[in-house]
Amino acid sequence: MEMEIVVPEEVPVMTLPRLAFFPQALLPLHIFETRYQTMLRDVLATNRLFAVAGLDARKADSVEPPHRVATIGIVRACQKNSDGTSNLLLQGLVRVEIQKILRDDPYRLAGIHALNSDPGATPEQNIRLRARLSRLLATRQRLNGESSNELTRFLKTVDDPEVFVDLAAFSFCDKPRLKQKLLETLDVHKRLELLSKDVLSDIETIKLRQKLQGDLPDAGISGN
Repeated sequence: MEMEIVVPEEVPVMTLPRLAFFPQALLPLHIFETRYQTMLRDVLATNRLFAVAGLDARKADSVEPPHRVATIGIVRACQKNSDGTSNLLLQGLVRVEIQKILRDDPYRLAGIHALNSDPGATPEQNIRLRARLSRLLATRQRLNGESSNELTRFLKTVDDPEVFVDLAAFSFCDKPRLKQKLLETLDVHKRLELLSKDVLSDIETIKLRQKLQGDLPDAGISGN
Protein backbone atom coordinates (compact mmCIF):
# COMPACT_ATOMS: atom_id res chain seq x y z
CA MET A 1 0.00 0.00 0.00
CA GLU A 2 1.51 3.33 -1.11
CA MET A 3 1.82 6.04 1.50
CA GLU A 4 0.86 9.61 0.71
CA ILE A 5 3.88 11.85 0.21
CA VAL A 6 3.68 15.39 1.58
CA VAL A 7 6.30 17.68 0.06
CA PRO A 8 7.95 19.60 2.90
CA GLU A 9 8.98 23.26 2.72
CA GLU A 10 12.59 22.41 3.61
CA VAL A 11 14.69 19.47 2.44
CA PRO A 12 18.34 18.40 2.46
CA VAL A 13 19.99 18.83 -0.93
CA MET A 14 22.72 16.78 -2.57
CA THR A 15 24.44 18.59 -5.44
CA LEU A 16 26.05 16.45 -8.14
CA PRO A 17 27.86 17.51 -11.33
CA ARG A 18 26.48 16.69 -14.79
CA LEU A 19 23.30 15.17 -13.38
CA ALA A 20 19.64 15.99 -13.83
CA PHE A 21 17.37 13.78 -11.70
CA PHE A 22 13.76 13.29 -12.83
CA PRO A 23 10.49 12.28 -11.18
CA GLN A 24 9.85 8.51 -11.33
CA ALA A 25 13.49 7.78 -12.19
CA LEU A 26 15.56 5.43 -10.02
CA LEU A 27 18.98 6.72 -9.01
CA PRO A 28 21.54 4.45 -7.30
CA LEU A 29 23.87 6.37 -5.00
CA HIS A 30 26.97 5.50 -3.02
CA ILE A 31 27.13 7.68 0.08
CA PHE A 32 30.66 8.14 1.39
CA GLU A 33 31.16 11.81 2.33
CA THR A 34 30.71 12.55 6.04
CA ARG A 35 28.16 15.32 5.39
CA TYR A 36 26.00 13.02 3.29
CA GLN A 37 26.33 10.16 5.78
CA THR A 38 24.93 12.55 8.38
CA MET A 39 22.20 13.66 5.97
CA LEU A 40 21.22 10.08 5.20
CA ARG A 41 21.02 9.19 8.89
CA ASP A 42 18.66 12.11 9.47
CA VAL A 43 16.38 11.48 6.48
CA LEU A 44 16.09 7.77 7.28
CA ALA A 45 14.97 8.74 10.77
CA THR A 46 12.25 11.06 9.39
CA ASN A 47 10.56 11.16 5.99
CA ARG A 48 13.27 9.51 3.82
CA LEU A 49 13.21 12.52 1.47
CA PHE A 50 15.98 14.65 0.01
CA ALA A 51 16.56 16.57 -3.21
CA VAL A 52 19.18 15.95 -5.86
CA ALA A 53 20.24 19.01 -7.84
CA GLY A 54 22.65 19.40 -10.70
CA LEU A 55 25.71 21.58 -10.24
CA ASP A 56 25.26 24.90 -12.03
CA ALA A 57 28.76 25.61 -13.35
CA ARG A 58 27.66 29.05 -14.62
CA LYS A 59 27.52 30.37 -11.05
CA ALA A 60 31.02 31.06 -9.83
CA ASP A 61 30.04 33.19 -6.83
CA SER A 62 29.14 30.35 -4.47
CA VAL A 63 30.29 26.88 -3.43
CA GLU A 64 28.62 23.98 -5.27
CA PRO A 65 25.79 26.15 -6.64
CA PRO A 66 22.72 24.04 -7.44
CA HIS A 67 20.50 24.52 -10.47
CA ARG A 68 17.27 26.29 -9.60
CA VAL A 69 15.12 23.25 -10.50
CA ALA A 70 15.81 19.89 -8.89
CA THR A 71 13.88 16.75 -7.95
CA ILE A 72 12.93 15.40 -4.55
CA GLY A 73 13.42 11.68 -4.16
CA ILE A 74 12.49 9.10 -1.56
CA VAL A 75 14.92 6.47 -0.33
CA ARG A 76 13.37 3.17 -1.43
CA ALA A 77 16.21 0.93 -0.27
CA CYS A 78 19.40 1.46 1.70
CA GLN A 79 22.26 -0.81 2.72
CA LYS A 80 24.87 0.42 5.20
CA ASN A 81 28.37 -0.95 4.75
CA SER A 82 30.87 -1.86 7.46
CA ASP A 83 33.08 1.14 6.58
CA GLY A 84 30.27 3.61 7.26
CA THR A 85 29.37 4.17 3.62
CA SER A 86 25.93 3.31 2.27
CA ASN A 87 24.40 2.19 -1.01
CA LEU A 88 20.89 3.40 -1.66
CA LEU A 89 18.22 3.60 -4.32
CA LEU A 90 16.43 6.93 -4.65
CA GLN A 91 13.16 7.25 -6.55
CA GLY A 92 12.26 10.66 -7.96
CA LEU A 93 8.94 12.09 -6.81
CA VAL A 94 8.42 15.69 -7.87
CA ARG A 95 10.18 18.68 -9.43
CA VAL A 96 10.97 21.47 -7.00
CA GLU A 97 12.31 24.99 -7.20
CA ILE A 98 15.15 25.73 -4.82
CA GLN A 99 14.19 29.11 -3.42
CA LYS A 100 16.78 29.63 -0.70
CA ILE A 101 19.78 27.89 0.83
CA LEU A 102 19.05 27.85 4.56
CA ARG A 103 22.33 26.36 5.74
CA ASP A 104 25.33 24.38 4.54
CA ASP A 105 26.43 22.72 7.77
CA PRO A 106 26.41 19.84 8.61
CA TYR A 107 24.81 19.38 5.17
CA ARG A 108 22.92 21.65 2.82
CA LEU A 109 19.30 22.44 3.67
CA ALA A 110 17.12 24.40 1.26
CA GLY A 111 13.72 26.01 1.20
CA ILE A 112 11.83 24.60 -1.77
CA HIS A 113 8.55 24.90 -3.65
CA ALA A 114 6.93 22.01 -5.50
CA LEU A 115 6.47 22.50 -9.26
CA ASN A 116 3.54 21.09 -11.21
CA SER A 117 3.64 20.23 -14.89
CA ASP A 118 1.19 21.64 -17.44
CA PRO A 119 0.02 19.31 -20.24
CA GLY A 120 0.51 22.10 -22.79
CA ALA A 121 -1.78 20.34 -25.29
CA THR A 122 -4.71 17.96 -25.41
CA PRO A 123 -4.25 14.42 -24.09
CA GLU A 124 -4.60 13.09 -27.64
CA GLN A 125 -1.83 15.36 -28.93
CA ASN A 126 0.54 14.35 -26.15
CA ILE A 127 -0.23 10.67 -26.66
CA ARG A 128 0.61 11.00 -30.37
CA LEU A 129 3.85 12.83 -29.57
CA ARG A 130 4.74 10.20 -26.97
CA ALA A 131 4.27 7.50 -29.64
CA ARG A 132 6.46 9.45 -32.08
CA LEU A 133 9.21 9.85 -29.48
CA SER A 134 9.04 6.13 -28.76
CA ARG A 135 9.53 5.35 -32.47
CA LEU A 136 12.42 7.81 -32.72
CA LEU A 137 14.17 6.27 -29.72
CA ALA A 138 13.77 2.79 -31.22
CA THR A 139 15.15 4.01 -34.57
CA ARG A 140 18.18 5.62 -32.95
CA GLN A 141 18.82 2.47 -30.96
CA ARG A 142 18.61 0.32 -34.11
CA LEU A 143 20.91 2.60 -36.13
CA ASN A 144 23.45 2.52 -33.32
CA GLY A 145 23.39 -1.26 -33.37
CA GLU A 146 22.10 -1.43 -29.83
CA SER A 147 19.93 -4.33 -28.73
CA SER A 148 16.77 -3.91 -26.70
CA ASN A 149 17.28 -4.15 -22.95
CA GLU A 150 15.05 -4.36 -19.90
CA LEU A 151 14.82 -0.58 -19.61
CA THR A 152 13.79 0.01 -23.22
CA ARG A 153 11.22 -2.77 -22.99
CA PHE A 154 9.81 -1.29 -19.79
CA LEU A 155 9.62 2.20 -21.29
CA LYS A 156 7.40 0.90 -24.09
CA THR A 157 4.82 -0.08 -21.47
CA VAL A 158 4.64 3.45 -20.00
CA ASP A 159 1.56 5.10 -21.49
CA ASP A 160 1.54 8.39 -19.57
CA PRO A 161 3.30 10.97 -21.81
CA GLU A 162 4.79 12.91 -18.89
CA VAL A 163 6.20 9.85 -17.14
CA PHE A 164 7.43 8.53 -20.49
CA VAL A 165 9.36 11.67 -21.45
CA ASP A 166 10.86 12.06 -17.97
CA LEU A 167 12.13 8.48 -17.89
CA ALA A 168 13.35 8.74 -21.48
CA ALA A 169 15.19 11.98 -20.73
CA PHE A 170 16.82 10.55 -17.62
CA SER A 171 17.80 7.25 -19.19
CA PHE A 172 18.53 8.01 -22.85
CA CYS A 173 19.69 11.62 -23.06
CA ASP A 174 23.46 12.01 -22.60
CA LYS A 175 23.58 15.81 -22.89
CA PRO A 176 23.65 17.35 -19.38
CA ARG A 177 22.60 20.83 -20.51
CA LEU A 178 19.63 19.50 -22.46
CA LYS A 179 18.62 17.21 -19.59
CA GLN A 180 18.55 20.16 -17.21
CA LYS A 181 16.49 22.14 -19.75
CA LEU A 182 14.04 19.24 -19.99
CA LEU A 183 13.83 19.11 -16.21
CA GLU A 184 13.04 22.84 -16.10
CA THR A 185 10.41 22.64 -18.87
CA LEU A 186 7.07 22.34 -17.10
CA ASP A 187 5.06 22.19 -20.34
CA VAL A 188 4.82 18.44 -21.09
CA HIS A 189 4.12 18.98 -24.79
CA LYS A 190 7.20 21.19 -25.16
CA ARG A 191 9.23 18.66 -23.19
CA LEU A 192 8.19 15.94 -25.62
CA GLU A 193 9.00 18.19 -28.58
CA LEU A 194 12.44 19.11 -27.22
CA LEU A 195 13.51 15.52 -26.67
CA SER A 196 12.00 14.38 -29.99
CA LYS A 197 13.91 17.09 -31.84
CA ASP A 198 17.17 16.05 -30.22
CA VAL A 199 16.68 12.34 -30.95
CA LEU A 200 15.75 13.15 -34.56
CA SER A 201 18.94 15.20 -34.89
CA ASP A 202 20.94 12.24 -33.58
CA ILE A 203 19.27 9.97 -36.14
CA GLU A 204 20.13 12.31 -39.00
CA THR A 205 23.73 12.55 -37.80
CA ILE A 206 24.05 8.76 -37.58
CA LYS A 207 22.60 8.30 -41.08
CA LEU A 208 24.97 10.90 -42.52
CA ARG A 209 27.97 9.29 -40.83
CA GLN A 210 26.97 5.87 -42.12
CA LYS A 211 26.51 7.25 -45.64
CA LEU A 212 29.95 8.89 -45.60
CA GLN A 213 31.54 5.82 -44.09
CA GLY A 214 30.13 3.40 -46.62
CA ASP A 215 31.52 -0.10 -46.14
CA LEU A 216 34.62 1.06 -44.30
CA PRO A 217 35.11 0.09 -40.65
CA ASP A 218 35.01 2.89 -38.09
CA ALA A 219 38.79 3.15 -38.03
CA GLY A 220 38.92 3.68 -41.78
CA ILE A 221 36.30 6.40 -42.19
CA SER A 222 39.00 9.03 -42.83
CA GLY A 223 39.90 7.19 -46.02
CA ASN A 224 36.44 7.49 -47.53
